[in-house]
Amino acid sequence: MRLYGRMVAAGEWRDYAIAGLSERAVFCIFRRASEQPLYRIEKQPDLARKQGAWSVIGQGGMTLRRGHDLAQVLRLFESRKFQVVE
Repeated sequence: MRLYGRMVAAGEWRDYAIAGLSERAVFCIFRRASEQPLYRIEKQPDLARKQGAWSVIGQGGMTLRRGHDLAQVLRLFESRKFQVVE
């Protein structure tokens, strides 16, 4: 939530949604509420021993980063400046 607050203050992100499904938990980040999510941060406990339970998935459905630790996965957003191209 700290990362989300920083990106909202910078004007990059505007809305979010949380879904608790039976096989995973999903936190979706939106530029506008009427659009598809820019990023999905997912936790899939079934993958914890394989590739890591946490993943960041981009707008096109491509997995951008996967890992065992949420903080390590969220470093994707701090490593470079993301800009939405409209």
